[in-house]
Amino acid sequence: MKEFTIGKNDAGQRADKFLKKACPALPDSAMYKYIRKKSIKLNGKRLDIAQKLAEGDVLSLYINDEFFVRESDSRSFMSAGDKLDIVYEDENILLLQKPVGLVVHGDESGSPDTLINRVLKYLAAKGEYQPDKELSFTPSLCNRIDRNTEGIVICAKTAEALRVMDQKIRDRELKKLYLCVTVGIPPKRSGRLTAFHSRNEKTKIVTVWDKKNSFNKTMITDYRVIADDRSRGLALVEADLITGRTHQIRAHFAHEGFPLLGDGKYGSNRINREYGLKTQALCSYRLTFAFTTDAGSLEYLNGRSFTVGKVWFAEKFFPGTAYD
Repeated sequence: MKEFTIGKNDAGQRADKFLKKACPALPDSAMYKYIRKKSIKLNGKRLDIAQKLAEGDVLSLYINDEFFVRESDSRSFMSAGDKLDIVYEDENILLLQKPVGLVVHGDESGSPDTLINRVLKYLAAKGEYQPDKELSFTPSLCNRIDRNTEGIVICAKTAEALRVMDQKIRDRELKKLYLCVTVGIPPKRSGRLTAFHSRNEKTKIVTVWDKKNSFNKTMITDYRVIADDRSRGLALVEADLITGRTHQIRAHFAHEGFPLLGDGKYGSNRINREYGLKTQALCSYRLTFAFTTDAGSLEYLNGRSFTVGKVWFAEKFFPGTAYD
């Protein structure tokens, strides 16, 4: 027999969802059978499979010991790098400036040096993340940025913060602005671009269309030219994604005739080589919390904006320009 006392980070989720995380060696079929036979009880009473757990609840499991063997904790995060550029931190969230070249989660390379692993290592060193004591929750990243794009990534340090952030991102209650350098200067200082987007799942390449068809989706991008260098034909541009399509800024700007400098997929490799760039000049540089519905424990963030430190390509190609 084993008992789990539900803590703050485990509260609010369905009992079966919790059991799947806390006892990964327990097959779903066995779990549901044990619940029906009352071998799994909540606070000494019959467990309703869809019941949500509350802090302080006690789950008692009268089942075979082998089902309590958890997946091995490799602690691979301890092999991650130490460097983190922290934009903001409190007891609920971390805002991090992800650098170019670092992946947010593990990829096919198998390298343990990812942004999330650096975060877990950092929080473990502070005593804010103790894997042995967490039953089902691990601090998690709320948004993703491509390996070769830099910018702000949100990390939820608690289950409640993760739940709220997921809802706010899903309902588009966060405003993210991007900074980029374009090859070619937009004809207007600001404007709204509308086109249609499709993605080839095999090649991972986005195609942009001028007209709607049965398989593409509307794509809308607002932009503002912050500065330009007509001698080199470059512009420093701020972009606001009204829709959130894959590679939207890169593909949309290239379609309009001003691709991102350094972009080998949608831009000009010849020009990129001239400037010695192998990664796109693109940064998610400002984040504003613009909640329109209740944010619970994160309501204090509403209306606040956060900006990354120096953006390397802005400093390189437009030194001294105020963009923040």
